[in-house]
Amino acid sequence: MRLSSFADYAVVLMAAAARHCGAGAGLDPATNKYVKMNATTLSAETGIPLPTVQKLVSRLSAAGLLESSRGTGGGVRLSRPPAAITLADVVEAVEGPIAMTACAEHGAHDCSLEHDCRVRPHMNVANNAIRSALAGVTIASLTREMA
Repeated sequence: MRLSSFADYAVVLMAAAARHCGAGAGLDPATNKYVKMNATTLSAETGIPLPTVQKLVSRLSAAGLLESSRGTGGGVRLSRPPAAITLADVVEAVEGPIAMTACAEHGAHDCSLEHDCRVRPHMNVANNAIRSALAGVTIASLTREMA
């Protein structure tokens, strides 16, 4: 299993945003909110193309992970502390629910084996394990230097 490039870029973008506001260093003393960054700065810092950054900002904002504002003084910032945002949050914001197979998702499916499948009832165990692993890694942890 592998993250899509879009999900991978979302993680990179969120880690870059966290580096600018982690450990309270990015708190604006006047507003007590995290410092804003613009999409151009995020693109330059991460190497992610600007149009992709803009799409990611839109998705991550819609998911409540970023706050975004336009105009003078505008930009984006984390909506909550980096330690309160997990990889599961980011992946689900851009990819939807974490599911190893289509049958693990709720709703109608196109699998011809679904009716008689003996594995399907067990797939939630695997899905929950993967989601738990991703939920155990915070964006703050991705900003720490490796020893």
